[in-house]
Order: sequence, then C-alpha cells, then structure tokens
Amino acid sequence: MNQQNQTIGESRLERGKRMLAAIDGRAGQNVIDALDDIAPDFARYVFEFPFGDIYARPGLSLRDREIATVAALTALGNASPQLKVHIEAGLNVGLSEEEIVETIMQMAVYAGFPAALNGLFAAKEVFGARSQAD
Repeated sequence: MNQQNQTIGESRLERGKRMLAAIDGRAGQNVIDALDDIAPDFARYVFEFPFGDIYARPGLSLRDREIATVAALTALGNASPQLKVHIEAGLNVGLSEEEIVETIMQMAVYAGFPAALNGLFAAKEVFGARSQAD
C-alpha cells in the first residue's frame, strides 16, 4: 500500500466509494444518491477526488481530517447540510461529541459567533438524532 487506506490495483473510484462508506456511512451515500438524477458525473467526482484521493492520503488520520473538515464547514457558515454529514462522519471515525463541540467553538475566534452558533445548532441536531436512533 503506497497510500493510507489504499489497496493495490484499486481505482480512484473504487477507493473513493470504500472510503466514503467507511467515513460517512449512509449519510454520504444519501448525498451521492441525491445527485444520481441530476449530475451523476458530479457524484463520481465526489467519490474520486475528495474520498479517493484526499482522504486516502497519508499524513493525517481520518479523525484529524474530520476535525479539519468540521472546522472548515463551520467557518464557511453556509454549508449546514454538509456540516451535519461531517459531524456524523467525525463521530463515525472516533471523535467525541465534546471534541466536535470544542472544534466548532474554536471557529468563533476565526469565523465569528454566527458561524459558530450555526455549527453548534447543527451539532445539536446530529447528536439528538443519534441519541434517538440508539
């Protein structure tokens, strides 16, 4: 294996599908499914680039990548659906609710209180849905 989470002979598409399933579970597949009737090529790009190439790179663990992703999506302030998917992904790869909340709160310093508040409300929604599913 020359990259994290890569097997010999595996295509970017195959690796991306496997990584998306491992990281985002059903939430990630729901995004892909929603693109099927409008932009199936874009769905393939999502598999290949972010998950097949970037997430599979060495150098950062999946936990670290999800911390960075939650921080970036929180800072954007306009990506609530994607933030919720990645909060769920963070929990899937071992982040605690406390770590996610602290990551989002840290963004108040750099992205402002409105972005952090929106992020915290997104986290509250994801945490609540998970606790109801248990």
